[in-house]
Amino acid sequence: MAGRLSNSLTLVKASVNVLRLDKELMLFPLMSGIATMLVCATFVAPIVMTGSWEIFGEEGQMSYLAMAIAFLFYVVQYTVIFFFNAALVGAALIRLDGGDPTVSDGLAIASKRIGSIVGYAVIAATVGMILRMISERAGFLGRIAVGLVGMAWTFATYLTVPVLVTKDIGPIDAVKESAMVFKRTWGEQVVGNFGMGWAIFLMMFAWTVVSGALLFFGVSVMPVAIVPVIGIAVVGYIFLALLGSALNGIYTAALYRYAMTGEMGSFDAQIMGSAFRPK
Repeated sequence: MAGRLSNSLTLVKASVNVLRLDKELMLFPLMSGIATMLVCATFVAPIVMTGSWEIFGEEGQMSYLAMAIAFLFYVVQYTVIFFFNAALVGAALIRLDGGDPTVSDGLAIASKRIGSIVGYAVIAATVGMILRMISERAGFLGRIAVGLVGMAWTFATYLTVPVLVTKDIGPIDAVKESAMVFKRTWGEQVVGNFGMGWAIFLMMFAWTVVSGALLFFGVSVMPVAIVPVIGIAVVGYIFLALLGSALNGIYTAALYRYAMTGEMGSFDAQIMGSAFRPK
């Protein structure tokens, strides 16, 4: 386990340094966020404008029409998320191989795999809908079991996007390969994601403390500063969310590359220093 921890820390360092070299990679989660909001608005607006909430039935029981709309929503939403994640992973892999990627490079890579990305979105939406329907009809223990199945699915498919980016295969084969690679890298995946998630949480917590102190100061001393302080706080949260998403996508690329080649990444030695020297 010590070896896996060391590998995870090295891969996290690689991810941080990729983002340090290519800060424009944060544009991918930003574009993904904007696109997902537009998708939500596209689906929600007609229902709100027509008052057609009755299609969702009573007490959470969805009608067949509502399930069809929900499934379509999941497919479109997942397609958008996977597309920009593929663009991020593709650009990160270029940097890990010693190249100098651009946003256009990432978008071009994702565009070439759009068919497989849509197929994977359909698979993910189908699994999500099935688990949701089972959860709605199951008792307390059943919901726990469904949650565990969902967690297992998340881990098994964690590397599906980099597989789709690097190999010209279909979504089903990509999911199978992701599951096989997971068996070799589960330690690095769990430790790395936990460490990255914990770091982002601490930054979020620290920003909350700072924002709260500034807001308290504005309320008690300078009321006119309340609106700017709230605006700054929101911008800070958005930045940290984009940072976390970008680092997670880069880590996915680094982990998959490591699983396939055993290499941590090629970087400019002057910038990286001793980050990748054997310990």
